[in-house]
Amino acid sequence: MPSDAQAATRRPAIIRTVAPDRPWAWLTAGWRDLMANPQIGFFYGGALTLAGWVLALVLLWARTAWAILPASAGFFMVAPILAAGLYEASRLREEGKPVTFAACMAGFTRNGGQLAFMGVVLVLLHLFWVRVAALIFMLMFGINFTPSLEALPMAMLRSDMLLPFLIVGTGAGAVLAGAAFAISAVSIPMLVDRDITAMEAIAVSVRTVLANPGAMLFWAGLIVVFTAMAMVPFFLGLALVIPLVGHATFHAYRDLVD
Repeated sequence: MPSDAQAATRRPAIIRTVAPDRPWAWLTAGWRDLMANPQIGFFYGGALTLAGWVLALVLLWARTAWAILPASAGFFMVAPILAAGLYEASRLREEGKPVTFAACMAGFTRNGGQLAFMGVVLVLLHLFWVRVAALIFMLMFGINFTPSLEALPMAMLRSDMLLPFLIVGTGAGAVLAGAAFAISAVSIPMLVDRDITAMEAIAVSVRTVLANPGAMLFWAGLIVVFTAMAMVPFFLGLALVIPLVGHATFHAYRDLVD
């Protein structure tokens, strides 16, 4: 027989509708969680910032500087799965339990198999986006377009294909980013919080986004703006933005799904 706690986590999900400006409340709650346990949040933020540096350096070493932006954008398709520890920290604080690094690791292991499946889905989306970005770049500029890193910006600015490249690349990126957002908006904190399969969580996430188009579009826009601003000083701002958005995402899930 399942325990009462297990039965509670298997209850059918009820999706709520919220006001379009509700993301501000999620950010406020996320900020409180971050300030309550800054060592947890800034550890995660610092680790992912370091990962961003490594990614950029590898691409520079490989003389594919053009790929830094699409690869970085794709990197954030998989960031939600890496924030499972932050969701667990918010859950523990909500229940009045001690928040420690060891306790937060349960966010990755409690429903580990389903989280791993979700991670594979997001990684495949990331890799697909990187390949699409490379294909668009080659189609627009040609396979022999290989200026040095110093000459790359001016070479692109002088090319007649810059505007089409930006339009097509932005459009393709928006479609894939929208798909990643729809399937992960509440699914990963839900997997951390409940005994549920990844496919069930994805279905709930997509239904939640469709039921709250205003709030979720605003939320996605805030994430894009905050992330873009954080990346300008060579990813340094991510140390703050990643834990803030991670904690806020858990509160978005709590607010949207009963």
